[in-house]
Amino acid sequence: MNWSGKGRFVRSRLVYTELGKGRNMNCRKDTIFGVALCAAVMATAPSAAFAQSTFRNYRCADGAQFMVGFFQYDSRAHLQLDGKALTLPKRVALSGSRYQAKGVTLRITRAGVTTLKHARRRTTTCEQT
Repeated sequence: MNWSGKGRFVRSRLVYTELGKGRNMNCRKDTIFGVALCAAVMATAPSAAFAQSTFRNYRCADGAQFMVGFFQYDSRAHLQLDGKALTLPKRVALSGSRYQAKGVTLRITRAGVTTLKHARRRTTTCEQT
């Protein structure tokens, strides 16, 4: 604040007299541009989880339908069956893959034959849709 000489203090206005006049405004524009550029790059780049995952839909002979997801760094099968999400750990199998937990068994042979056994029902053959 400056003394006006009339008994009052007067606020001085900001005047850009230096070489970098308007520097604050330019900094703000640069920041906004940087954030927008980062957002655009992130939106166009595929996510690592999406690129390294497989989702399959199956329909079984007994009318059951389910979806299973496999992720590259996870040996488990993530199953959506009867409106519930289940995670089935991989078990030892002689041919192909076997996933089992909580009374649900999913088998996928090397030949591609998929079978499902769940909830006191018989084993049924399923095909990928």
